Order: sequence, then C-alpha cells, then structure tokens
Amino acid sequence: MTGLLPLSEESTIEIGHHVTREWMGMTFNIDTIISTLVAAGLVLLLAILAVRALTRDPDNHVPTKLQLIWEAVVGEVNTQVEDNLGKVHPYVAPLAVSLFFFILFANWLELVPSELNHETGHLLPAPTADVNLTYALAAITIVSVWVYGMKQQGVKGYFKHFAEPFPVLTPLNILEEITKPITLALRLFGNIFAGGIMLSLIGLIPIFAFWAPNLLWKAFDMFIGAIQAFIFALLTVLYFAMAGAGHGDHEEEHDEEHEEEHEEPEPDRASDEEKTPALAH
Repeated sequence: MTGLLPLSEESTIEIGHHVTREWMGMTFNIDTIISTLVAAGLVLLLAILAVRALTRDPDNHVPTKLQLIWEAVVGEVNTQVEDNLGKVHPYVAPLAVSLFFFILFANWLELVPSELNHETGHLLPAPTADVNLTYALAAITIVSVWVYGMKQQGVKGYFKHFAEPFPVLTPLNILEEITKPITLALRLFGNIFAGGIMLSLIGLIPIFAFWAPNLLWKAFDMFIGAIQAFIFALLTVLYFAMAGAGHGDHEEEHDEEHEEEHEEPEPDRASDEEKTPALAH
C-alpha cells in the first residue's frame, strides 16, 4: 500500500510508505517492527511499575496515579468479562487487558514528534497504521476465540452452532465468522491510518498557524486512539462470549441439580412441636 498524494510541486505526502528490508523473499517493514517492540516494551514497563506499586508498603500505602489507572482498566475489563462470560476467565481477562494497553500505546506513538526531516519520516510511526500488524492482532484474537469455543462446547458442539438456527444458514454463519478478524483489523487500521494522514496534512500548514490545529487534532487523536483500543478489547471479550454461548447456562443448571441432590431436607419443626406434649405447670 504505497503511493503519493501530491499537494504541490514542492511538497508531497507519502501514503503507506515504510522502511523495508528483504529477507528470504519476504518484505519486512522495519519501522513497524521497531514501533511494535517499543509499544510492547511500554506495556511491560507499565506492568512492572504497577506490580511494584501494589506490593510496596501494603499496610500503609496510598495508591499512585499509575496504580489507579491500572486498577480502573483492569476492573472495567473484569466487569465486562464477568458480565459476558459469567465469571472472570483466567485467560480472557489478561488477554483483553494486554490488547488494550498495547493498542493504546501503539496508537499514541503517532503523537510523538519523531520526524527528523521529510526524507526520513517518523522514526516511531503508529504500528497500528500498518495493516500487517492489525491483521496479526486480529488473527491472535480469533484463533484464541476458536480454541476457547472448542474447549467450552467440544469440537463437535462448536462446529454444530454454524448450522443454527437452520442448516440453510450455514454458509452465512461461516462467512460471518471469517469476516470477524477482517473487520476487527480494518476498523483499527483505518482509524489510525486516517489520523496519521491528518497529522501529515496539518504539518504542511505555515508555522505561524500550525500550532492551533496541531494541538487540537492531537488531543482528538489521543481520544480516538483510546476509543479504538477499548473497542478492540471489548469486541475480543464479546467474541469469546459468543464462542462459549450456552455452555455457562448448562454448567449452572448442572450445578443447581447437583446441589439439590445433596441437599438434606430440613426437619419439620412445626410437626415436632405438635408431637411434643406441653408440660403441665
């Protein structure tokens, strides 16, 4: 996805341009790889700092701002997972939290002024503006969803749901399942890619009028980046919920029946009182 958008005879904006290297017949976008590693490193650093804040002086400890942000995100994700899956799943919740923070940092890298000159471009472009990364994130998500669904319903039970409610809808259900990762990837890519184009266009405004639209758009772009990260994480949770639909209800019914079988009948106190003769005074 490479091209040129001419704006004048002296200035152009390169759309979808990446620093690439060829290896074994494959093309690697080096700038996307570096930005991805930076975003992943920031997530790991945030997790380490949050753990240190949680374990420091547990008896008399005032929560830091970082700890409050971390707990707010984790609490919201756990609530969404519990509402949709019936319980906080030990794999789904950490996956959704990790995706949220990684995509958030990846989206916000575009806001860092890392462009040395027009020839080099940004040293740290948003990796989510590269469709290759968003497809990879969507692939990880959807494969995890399929594995989860097969574990919850069994292989036969999971594939059986494609023929519901009517077998004639099987092709449509399969098509819907295939398009899930595609729409998940393109939604994230399209929004962040468009934001990068807008920043490039604003950068062509004369310097005396550049600061105002640049500041406003960066603030709006931060908001869009956070929303897109939240949407991706939320859709991940919803896909897991749909993959295991019906299994949780079956487990609850089984547990209720199991409890009823082992429940001992309480003694009838009223009948005992009737059988016990009153003492004469």
